[in-house]
Amino acid sequence: MRRMASRRLLRSQIGKIRRGFKVYTRTGDEGKTSLYNGLRASKTTPTFEALGNTDELNSLIGVARYKCSQIEGLKELEHMISDIQSRLLDVGSHIATPKLSSPDDRIKAMQFDEKHVVQLENWIDQMDEELPELKNFILPGGGDVGSALHVARSVARRTERSVIPIVMQEEADHSVLKYLNRLSDFFFVAARYASAKTGEDEVVYKKERE
Repeated sequence: MRRMASRRLLRSQIGKIRRGFKVYTRTGDEGKTSLYNGLRASKTTPTFEALGNTDELNSLIGVARYKCSQIEGLKELEHMISDIQSRLLDVGSHIATPKLSSPDDRIKAMQFDEKHVVQLENWIDQMDEELPELKNFILPGGGDVGSALHVARSVARRTERSVIPIVMQEEADHSVLKYLNRLSDFFFVAARYASAKTGEDEVVYKKERE
């Protein structure tokens, strides 16, 4: 249902562009914009803060995905990341449909299935099996792809923090919070995995000498 609703929304947007509608609407010039349920709210609300963080995260993931696509040994990781980008759009649709002010049919269409959390866990375990045991703190770095994935990891943490108030207010499902929490774990392991596959050394924390 959610994917069908998303496809209908996309077709509607494409149809508007084909009919000569402009990308800009000017409706947000006063600092307010519309949620997916049609209600208008200030762009400074926690909901739009979370949506902005989700969008920023997806953009950074896009950079990492492109870098993976240029390396033959990271094609499988590229496919994982591509799926994550689509799921983040689903996360955004869910957040933009506050449960306390949206009709039941819209809430049902935008539900976020916890099976996506399980998928992340399976991918994490799959990559982790190919990695050496972690014996030290790892610093962000480890080559071009690894560095990009560490940036995605840190922004995933911020996105998660921004979603917590919305979930605590019961405006969004806990499955979204679990997914974002697991996503930062995914990117940590993915960064190590990319470094290993590209032959780059991980950057290890070194305690200051006294």
